[in-house]
Amino acid sequence: MGDSGATTAEHAALARRLWGRLEAVHTLAYFAPEVHRAHADLGLPDRVVGYVAGRSAPFGPVGPEVVTAAFHGFQPAVIAHALPGAWQIAAPQEILAATDGALLTVLHTVLGDAPELSRAAELAREAALLHPTLGRPLAAAWSSLPWASTPALVLWQAATRIRESRGDGHVALLVEAELDGVEAHLTTRGDTPKLRKILGATRGIPEPMWDAAADRLRARGVLDGEGALTAHGRALRDRLERRTDELAAPPWSALGSASCAALLAALDPLVARILDADILPGVVARNAVDGG
Repeated sequence: MGDSGATTAEHAALARRLWGRLEAVHTLAYFAPEVHRAHADLGLPDRVVGYVAGRSAPFGPVGPEVVTAAFHGFQPAVIAHALPGAWQIAAPQEILAATDGALLTVLHTVLGDAPELSRAAELAREAALLHPTLGRPLAAAWSSLPWASTPALVLWQAATRIRESRGDGHVALLVEAELDGVEAHLTTRGDTPKLRKILGATRGIPEPMWDAAADRLRARGVLDGEGALTAHGRALRDRLERRTDELAAPPWSALGSASCAALLAALDPLVARILDADILPGVVARNAVDGG
């Protein structure tokens, strides 16, 4: 089944393309109004609490320290705003069940009776089972959950397992590069007002923290005096992205070229329907189209 003749670069490029497609499926859980309403109906007070509790629920009722470590890019205060308070409102299993129910509604509405759905779910599940969990806590937590019985939810579960396995690998690389959560954000495109505005609000990063992180990166030669990435900074980010793709490549190699091509072919019309529904932000849509 594996692709012993293909190169690491080919596998890495394939891993990025498939990540982009599957990310469009996975992130429906964060942006679909039906999911927000389901969390509100449980009594979760806002979207931040819903996001944190929904994504970390497979861990069980853990405290904020564990989730802050696993998420990496969020400030402790954001996680502490959600946990452990969310577990006093609804148990993790209740949150998972509410999320699944809402996602099933979303997926049935958006994907309908698309003929590609069953094949995509079958192949994505096969791929998810090949993705590593050792040293990857979020991937391991999501992999502990039972598979759903409907193709739409199986596809979402597989996308989530694959996404978190890749993400855990990326976090390991950020730790190796000695980048904290704020510094990691700044290496994506440099220090810009737009980045600060968007991620400052969602990740709980105040202006003084942005300033301090930017100063540290300037001292390392990653940012220049204007906050733009230097040649060293661009090389650092390129290396992080390349190694993330390379770490994510072996499961796709094990799945095999034919199955990967079949999964891409099945996902493309499904992702097109998701993007046409206009639920996801532009950056997810762009990654879905060009693989990042």
